[in-house]
Amino acid sequence: MIPAGNRTKILAFLCVTPFLLVVFMFEVAPLLAVTTNSLFASDVISASNYTEILSSRFYLGAFKVSYLISAATALIGIVVALPICVLLKRMPGRVQQLISICANIGANFTGFPLAFAFVILLGISGSFTLLFARMGILQGFNIYGTTGLVIVYSYFQILFAILLLLPGLGALTTEIREAAFLMGASTWSFWRRIGLPILAPSLISAYLLLFANAMGTYATAWALVGGSANVVTIRIGELTAGDVFSDPNLADALAMLLVISLIIPILADQFLLKPRQHHDA
Repeated sequence: MIPAGNRTKILAFLCVTPFLLVVFMFEVAPLLAVTTNSLFASDVISASNYTEILSSRFYLGAFKVSYLISAATALIGIVVALPICVLLKRMPGRVQQLISICANIGANFTGFPLAFAFVILLGISGSFTLLFARMGILQGFNIYGTTGLVIVYSYFQILFAILLLLPGLGALTTEIREAAFLMGASTWSFWRRIGLPILAPSLISAYLLLFANAMGTYATAWALVGGSANVVTIRIGELTAGDVFSDPNLADALAMLLVISLIIPILADQFLLKPRQHHDA
């Protein structure tokens, strides 16, 4: 006779088994395949793919550009979304829900449709480009470059940041605000001494997620600038599907370095910030 506690555990394991199979098939198995293939060069086990990348100014430059774009757009997302979320928290629940739905839709509006939309608005013959040029506000603007990537990335980063930060603002309760203001705190001192320190773990976690989100973006960048932008995901795509410079093993090595560069901040978030949150709770 199986004890009731063990039956519950067995039933829970059976229920979660399909999910674990999906995770293994679509995450673990591909990662193992990419790791294995990255260690082959000309059908021989070798680390030459990694040495080629780490000694190439071209590929290191791709990582540098990707880091800069991701760091900048993640910061833009946090800085713009935080005051928006503060204002939303003061609005009725239905308004917050409506804005959250719109932000969710906008944050998932990425890839070729998003790039095409920005080309219509801000391309060389885009509606706003021609309008601003006629008004004398914008001259010589070119969206098909790094500046264009920052603008387009910032669009979905801001919306994604709203979804991440809005629930976290619930930690700043009305009682905390009223207590601070009763003690004579100004709005600036409240945010500097109370609000931002309380929100710091949520802000850092959201920044890291936004950074990873930008680093992994491929379709939007490819649709907007093609191969002219030296970012890692485009280099991987060219090495995988290119007709002239195809080298899947080198692409796998690039992908592994990209995965490692994304895992490091996520692990830092999990092991450094989460224990502090539990301790504060």
